[in-house]
Amino acid sequence: MDYNAAFAGMKVIDLSGGVAGPSCAMMLAQHGANVIKVETPHNGGDWSRILGRTYEDHSAFSIYGTLGKRSLALDLKTPEGKEILWRLISGADVFIEGFRPGTIQRYGFGYDAVSAKEPGIIYYSISGFGQTGPLAGRPAMDPVLQAFTGIVTENKGEHDLHPHRIAISLIDMFSGLLGFQAIATSLYVRREQAIKQGRFIELSLMQGGAMLAVIRMIANYLERGTTQRTSMPNGVFNTADGQINITMIRPTDWRPFCEAIGQMWLVDDARFAATPDRATNLDELLVLLKPMLAARTTAWLSERLTANGIMNGRVNSYEEFLQEEQVLASGIMAWLAQPGVPELVPMPNIPGLPPFESGTKRAHAPSLGEHSSDVLAEHGYAAEEIKTLFSKKVVAGR
Repeated sequence: MDYNAAFAGMKVIDLSGGVAGPSCAMMLAQHGANVIKVETPHNGGDWSRILGRTYEDHSAFSIYGTLGKRSLALDLKTPEGKEILWRLISGADVFIEGFRPGTIQRYGFGYDAVSAKEPGIIYYSISGFGQTGPLAGRPAMDPVLQAFTGIVTENKGEHDLHPHRIAISLIDMFSGLLGFQAIATSLYVRREQAIKQGRFIELSLMQGGAMLAVIRMIANYLERGTTQRTSMPNGVFNTADGQINITMIRPTDWRPFCEAIGQMWLVDDARFAATPDRATNLDELLVLLKPMLAARTTAWLSERLTANGIMNGRVNSYEEFLQEEQVLASGIMAWLAQPGVPELVPMPNIPGLPPFESGTKRAHAPSLGEHSSDVLAEHGYAAEEIKTLFSKKVVAGR
């Protein structure tokens, strides 16, 4: 075991689809686990492969979600497909499923059945609303849970005051990290056991969303929905050539802020002199500040605000972010070639691991069924048996 491959030698069977489950399993693969992604051979495989614009077998979602895994395209509705999955489960350390509650049991691979065959297995189940309760059977994706958990109410448009979802897969990605944390700590405990004992871990996107929003949820609850107004002019402001985010927390930021923007008279204005005054008169203050800030360039404001210790950041597009000198100097990004994708793909390097190298296993997102033959052979299937399974469409790929 070493820091670059903490889970080397461990086998993970990943039956999840979408973003939350696959991103969790992807992190296990990045830390050295042998992750076998089992996906249907029909309708393009894992549905994340067909979300948004597609590039042969991939979309932006599946490139990230399958990185470092091996793909087996397997029809679990056939007896032969079920037998193959049982062979995969033999000796496995982790089993991940993301079907609607009750579905995996109908396939015959619920926790009771799997743990009876492999008592030491860590069985992880991810769903939208959880395994029990009146909404358990309802399908759900990230936007639905952003609405259900209240997160969209934090993202109201300045002009329409209408709740908007955050376009990134916020709850999915956070839930993936929560799942990875739960599985990783379980494996840590299990390695100390003389007789390996598995466990069942459940996570819902609802729970992930609640944990993501917990600080705002607490504040909102205690303040009965009337969150205290900030005493500082925080937020995104238009500039002469773009936009800038300004964030102030301490009352002592007010004077250096006024000095930075060249408006020291505001310090002496009784309406804004003290913290409570600025909170009471924030609307008036913003009416004055917005045209002042809009008359200056982003670079001018950023330079002066930074010199005075005021937190700020230019509002970038993703492309602008990738070109930032700080990003290039920090080495946080890698650029990876992927099958079917016409150009290199930007990928954040994972903290605690070596940078990605294009062309390596860690940096490769497999096409649908890319490793079907290899996985079957590793699990005792002879060449003729594999050929038969392909001809009967139990498996697909290559």
